[in-house]
Amino acid sequence: MPSPEPGRPVRSDARRNRDKLVAVARAAFATADGTVALEAVAREAGVGIGTLYRHFPTREALVEAVYAAELDDVTAGAPALLERLPPEQALRAWMDRYAAFVATKRGMADVLRAGVASGRIATPVTRQRITAAIGSILDAGVQAGTLRAGTDPEDVTLLLLGTFLSTAGEPDPERTGRMLDLIADALRP
Repeated sequence: MPSPEPGRPVRSDARRNRDKLVAVARAAFATADGTVALEAVAREAGVGIGTLYRHFPTREALVEAVYAAELDDVTAGAPALLERLPPEQALRAWMDRYAAFVATKRGMADVLRAGVASGRIATPVTRQRITAAIGSILDAGVQAGTLRAGTDPEDVTLLLLGTFLSTAGEPDPERTGRMLDLIADALRP
């Protein structure tokens, strides 16, 4: 979030408002079947529409902020999971988190496509960050002897993307989880 004046820190209330707007928008985009009304986001966050537009002058700016927050959560989740769980369990838990990230993006698909096309959202950077998170879990699993050695993290990224694409709109909500279980099983030695 840009400071009101160069070198001047952002006020804590402004940061809280921005964070609330992003949190509400994340939930709204994740559950929306159609376009999310920005007025509803502002109202749910407890701020006026003017506050929303001060932080996010366009719908695209809000979507990009939600996308960035989600990506940060997904990629930062790998080390935290490895601290709490054995690597093979951390991998499966991380896959669920990544699936939730992809589901959230579905509500923002049109705006994200425009962001990618314009270059505001760098798809290769996103994929590199996801692949690095997977790689860190795979490395820990190889060291623990619970995940297969020699697995290319990029291959796992592609398997996951294929799973998410093939199950989008699937009438059986459990299918994605079953497919993720198969991928996790395939990564065991």
